[in-house]
Amino acid sequence: MVKVTGVGFCCADVYEKLNKFYPTGNGVDWGVHLSRMGIPVSIVSVVGTDQYGTRMKEALQKEGIDVSHLRTEPGDTCKMMMELKNGTDRVHLQEIEGVMANYSLTDEEIEFIKGHDYMHTDLFGKILDHLPEFHQAGVKVVMDFSTFSADPEYRCEEIFPYVDYVFLSYEQDDAYIENWIRKIQSYGPEIVTATLGENGSISWDGKHLYRYGIVPAKVVNTVGAGDSYIAGYTYGIIYGWDIPECMKKGAEVSSKVVAQFEPY
Repeated sequence: MVKVTGVGFCCADVYEKLNKFYPTGNGVDWGVHLSRMGIPVSIVSVVGTDQYGTRMKEALQKEGIDVSHLRTEPGDTCKMMMELKNGTDRVHLQEIEGVMANYSLTDEEIEFIKGHDYMHTDLFGKILDHLPEFHQAGVKVVMDFSTFSADPEYRCEEIFPYVDYVFLSYEQDDAYIENWIRKIQSYGPEIVTATLGENGSISWDGKHLYRYGIVPAKVVNTVGAGDSYIAGYTYGIIYGWDIPECMKKGAEVSSKVVAQFEPY
């Protein structure tokens, strides 16, 4: 059975006024969706010794996720303090970085990750220096660049060669994004995909440009839409589907998320 792991950043989204919290982070959201679809998932990251660290582990275990390498360290779990305005608009009040501030992988965790078929990460998980090693070890790297793929601060052109499946976000379907995903793919990734909000998504594999629209839904929440799309797409990759089918699965999973309050 294929094994996948979400590596790097994780946090708790905390809505104090609603008395709600959700274990999250791009890789966590991605992992929860895949676990629900029957794929064995582990999370490699860190939480603190506060109540959120304990509750995050418990919640992820209930999802069937392996948390043996979700490390606990003294201090606060990374938290995003959230609030709702006008009933639906989500506002980030404050980030408490906590134990994520000094996070780095141990040698044992590196070897654990190498035992997986696929891994997911993003720009903020503090594991980017290890991507060449994971790539060389044969782990297929799925990476979410969000809206930062062309931001010079992140020097993404140095990262692209070590990523197999690049995902990024953009607002519209235009000549710029078409040319940009073609350029990214020329650095070495197998497939580069841009999610375009209500304009669907586009994928480039070096030979063909594919487009797929959205699955209509009543939008309640857009938080987690990108992570869920990537999870659905990854599910298709794991099972050897063609790109249009992967895009369709991504759109289907995403449509369910935007219609609910929860991120997964």
